[in-house]
Amino acid sequence: TESKYHSHGGSLKTRSTELGSSVTGSSLTTVLPASTTVKKSIVLSNESRKELAKQAKITKEERRAQIDGRHRYLISRLADGIDLSEQQVEETIISDDKFQLLEQFFAPRGLKKLLFFYQDVSQQKLNASSRPDGSTNNLPQKKLFITMGSTEDFTGTCAFFLRTSDEVITASNISQEVNFGMFDCTNGNILQGLEFFLSQIMIPALKSQQNWGAEKEGLKNSQIQEFLYSVDKFVGTLSSSRQNIEDKIQLTKVDIDIYVRNLQNPSDYITAG
Repeated sequence: TESKYHSHGGSLKTRSTELGSSVTGSSLTTVLPASTTVKKSIVLSNESRKELAKQAKITKEERRAQIDGRHRYLISRLADGIDLSEQQVEETIISDDKFQLLEQFFAPRGLKKLLFFYQDVSQQKLNASSRPDGSTNNLPQKKLFITMGSTEDFTGTCAFFLRTSDEVITASNISQEVNFGMFDCTNGNILQGLEFFLSQIMIPALKSQQNWGAEKEGLKNSQIQEFLYSVDKFVGTLSSSRQNIEDKIQLTKVDIDIYVRNLQNPSDYITAG
């Protein structure tokens, strides 16, 4: 604001010339706090991230302290099956937000199954230094994580633990009470993965089984033979379904209007046919 003073009747009067938009003291006081607020919000955001990281670290260490022989058994099987180090598997488990499922699996009459997926997962990473607008990058990355099996698409490898009884799982009985298995579903081909798992792993294991509990006849028992026949038949059905899907016939879409628009008499219908 440019002010000019003019003498008029012995008194001084002020005339303001506005250049574009006037900048007053009040408007300056509005601009400055807004800038300060932005800086404060950035500081608070950084502090919040640090606090979250601190809490996550505390949670991980608390979970690490809970690890016992039962967890070590699971970690060892996963590391062998997925070709990761035991340290990598341990870090993954204690960082997983479904860590509590392990305790539910160990509990008496607990969860019947414990599932792990190992597959590409879209990781959203925020680069605060180079992306001040908060935009994210989707980077596919191989990851091991605990799952219920019903919320994530299955596109990689599934490692599973199955309970054989309702007994509490302890470090001394886990090798007898829990079975471990894996099947591969690379590229989401679940039928092929399940077919391979049953035909190449489960059926040979069943047919070589000597102890069938109360059935002393073993493989000579008619009920056991019927059961194995049913499993073989189911695998055959899986194989047929997979082949039908892979070798399906797709009919070419035809514009029939060009054939029927000029039909006038029976001979036209014969020609069109």
